[in-house]
Amino acid sequence: MAGGNQMSTVEVRGQFLDIVGVDRAKVDALRSALRGILLQPSDDGYEKARTIWNEMIDHRPNLIVQCAGVSDVIVAVNFARINELLVSVRGGGHNVSGNAVCNGGLMIDLSMMTSVHVDAERQTARAEGGATWKDYDRETQVFGLASTGGAVSRTGIAGLTLGGGWGWLGGRHGLACDNLLSADVVTADGQLVTASADQNENLFWGLRGGGGNFGVVTSFEYKVHPVHEVFGGVVWHPMESARDVLLFYDEFTESCSDDLVSLVQFVTLPDGPLALGVEVCYFGGVQKGEEYLRPLREFGSPIGDDVGPTTYVDYQQASDEVFPEKIQNYWKSNFLKRLDARSIDVLIDYAKKIPTPESVAMIEQVGNGVRRVDTNATAFNHREARYSFLICGMTPDPENNSQIVSWTQEFFDAMTPFTDESVYVNYLGSQDEEGDDRVLAAYGAGKYERLVKLKNKYDPSNLFRLNQNVKPTLNPDR
Repeated sequence: MAGGNQMSTVEVRGQFLDIVGVDRAKVDALRSALRGILLQPSDDGYEKARTIWNEMIDHRPNLIVQCAGVSDVIVAVNFARINELLVSVRGGGHNVSGNAVCNGGLMIDLSMMTSVHVDAERQTARAEGGATWKDYDRETQVFGLASTGGAVSRTGIAGLTLGGGWGWLGGRHGLACDNLLSADVVTADGQLVTASADQNENLFWGLRGGGGNFGVVTSFEYKVHPVHEVFGGVVWHPMESARDVLLFYDEFTESCSDDLVSLVQFVTLPDGPLALGVEVCYFGGVQKGEEYLRPLREFGSPIGDDVGPTTYVDYQQASDEVFPEKIQNYWKSNFLKRLDARSIDVLIDYAKKIPTPESVAMIEQVGNGVRRVDTNATAFNHREARYSFLICGMTPDPENNSQIVSWTQEFFDAMTPFTDESVYVNYLGSQDEEGDDRVLAAYGAGKYERLVKLKNKYDPSNLFRLNQNVKPTLNPDR
């Protein structure tokens, strides 16, 4: 009798991390209700569906709903809510924290929903929630248009936009979320709502930086801008020159053109040595770019310079090889207060201790367009910052994990005197490790309180908790 009962249910992890026995007939009904695919661990395609870019994440959902459209998302959300299941939502699956994949619960997978429609006359583009920036850029650039998007083309538009969204167009056009015109959202009660400046405007405020706390965004509508030739690339310097180069870089970017966004990176070159790279992306035309960037390119004694004309699509994919697939990732990040002689000395000291050839440390310039937006206009915070500091411990070999973790943590701690407590939400690791205080630091107390009010309204039971979670107060035990 017990064995028969066991066979008649499917074990799925619940919201409170308990094991819920879901009647197999209900699971079969779920499968029949979908236009897309329901995967369980024994099904073909399951392993591929559960695998994401960060190989350090090895989670196994017991149910994966690969949605073909909005109706599938609604069906999946309702099923999870009614059965009180643990839920994760996968867009591009490129976030380092691994929140896209739950352990034992139900994963709502949007990776089949990748269509992009461009309205060239209105200069807008609408993309489904599973699209990547590679999908988006390919379609918008057919019309010579683009909007701020991720520097790694495999990144999903959903996660990047909902957390804010750095990008090479940030000097002119701000963050990805600053270009968002509207979003269609399936909320925890299974309702499809539209959020924009005119509809559900408080939700629209929260979606622009508040992450996936309020529902599953099935489509994003963006403002797009004319973007044609790019003048960009990397100027490489030996580590012996790094201190002088960084001091000059800080001075050069202090009064920066809107046409430029840049970063500096400590990277191990293919032929072996560690080097400092100054990466620049200029949108003001090749001739002006040549002139404007000449002081930066001619400073010191560079060992390499590949800066030149290229297409926007090619440049958007140029960093893909720095963050390859099938690799272990452990990241830490904060915003820099300053880039001065003391902080530079610490940067160089720890960069020289880099544990693996794949690991990298970056100082990312926050584009002028980010700072032009009123700080209270969106949930995204830190618009006054000049630089974001990011340490990426990476290795293809899991046996090196302890090395990349210890180096990243020690580097992060050593830089604490020069960084703010604040952090870019898209660079946070798992909340279990980072702690609730880090989520609060990503928004600041005032914005966090406003996000809690939105959470209480749209997801009071915290169904959508696998994210950088803003916890509701109406049901504090959840």
